[in-house]
Amino acid sequence: MKNLFQPATVQELKERLSHLRPDSPRLWGKMTPGQAVAHCALGMELALGDRRPPRMLIGRLIGGLIKARAFQESEPMRRNSPTVPGLAVTDNHDLASERDTLCALIDRFVAAGPAGCSTHPHSFFGHLTPDEWSFWMYKHIDHHLQQFGV
Repeated sequence: MKNLFQPATVQELKERLSHLRPDSPRLWGKMTPGQAVAHCALGMELALGDRRPPRMLIGRLIGGLIKARAFQESEPMRRNSPTVPGLAVTDNHDLASERDTLCALIDRFVAAGPAGCSTHPHSFFGHLTPDEWSFWMYKHIDHHLQQFGV
């Protein structure tokens, strides 16, 4: 499974990010490329422990069941999936600036390795191991790059 602890996978993501343009047409959803990259950066902040939102009630009820399916490599993230509260981005964001921020957060995540992953539970899925955080962050960024055909 691809994850952010694999140097080749990180390089692939950064290469794809470099192909994203402010006017890249979206294939679904409402976010612009700048908003999507800002949103992905907020997700990385979850994995690093910089953001620590509380568990959602719905996540406590069904998060484990959904996690079992969502964390399969063969299962793509669903289009227009709900967003963790506080991670929705609706204001304008400069793509170049947000891309730099996201790449810096990815680099920080990689440099810290498994020990740098948050021990705070994901607000929907609950406890994630470092390998699960690494896989989920790859899958989340990949999902939003696919949103713009990149």
